[in-house]
Amino acid sequence: MKSFVRASMLMGIAALVVASVAPLIAQETLGLQQPGEPSGGRQGRGRGGRGGNRPPAGPTPRLPENPLLGVNSGKPDFGGKGMWQVPYIIDMQKQGRTPEGGAVEVPFTAVAKKIFDERTETHSKDDPEGFCLPPGVPRMMYTPYPTQIYQMADRILFIYEGGAHIWRLIWMDGRQHPKDPNPTYLGDAIGHWEGDTLVVDTVGFNDRTWLDAAGHPHGEKLHVIERFTRTDSNTLQVAATIEDPDYYTKPWTVVTTATWAPGQELLEYICQENNRDLQHLVGK
Repeated sequence: MKSFVRASMLMGIAALVVASVAPLIAQETLGLQQPGEPSGGRQGRGRGGRGGNRPPAGPTPRLPENPLLGVNSGKPDFGGKGMWQVPYIIDMQKQGRTPEGGAVEVPFTAVAKKIFDERTETHSKDDPEGFCLPPGVPRMMYTPYPTQIYQMADRILFIYEGGAHIWRLIWMDGRQHPKDPNPTYLGDAIGHWEGDTLVVDTVGFNDRTWLDAAGHPHGEKLHVIERFTRTDSNTLQVAATIEDPDYYTKPWTVVTTATWAPGQELLEYICQENNRDLQHLVGK
């Protein structure tokens, strides 16, 4: 019952606050780090206060130099005993920032702007996540549910509490994308290190997801490049670059921040088909 209530609350909130209170929720309630704000400044304000009493930020932890860790040997450790608490990003344009710390401008094509305006007008009534479909990429890092990351010799595993415990494999073994990938919700992801930044390149998406709860659209040509940088022990900076020539006139980048919740574990999350609470979505 608890899991059902949590899922129902998520859908209701997403529909209600898209236009007005999203920035307030993310910045004040859920701890979205703002440009110039010290990391860890809003400790323990993640979902349900599960951030706990986070210790002061220290140096970025690193994995040991060990051949068994392959390409991750000696690199920043994104895991450990805890989880990453992400802020609830409803509108990536309004709540994110550019790599330089400025406001995000979305370079819509005419088609994309029409779709986005329609979704805004109907208050995201047809949001696929409300029907228990996977949130997709980069939206998986924008839900109010935490994430755990595991680094292995040839891959990195992301486990998300939301989306019914979706997991995502980032292959680090030097492979390339398939020439004709089968479109999926999470796409085909390959990664590499650029210094201490994990770069994840993903293609092969279907067109059944939204980039965020506000309804920024995409098609099957979507190409997402994510850059994950653990800037200190408490902070994970996530920069997502969006490319889709059918929906955007040029690539655009949104930067958000996740905070470390030490000692915390993922909880059960269930999103079931035939959701009985859909009638409470306020969209038109």
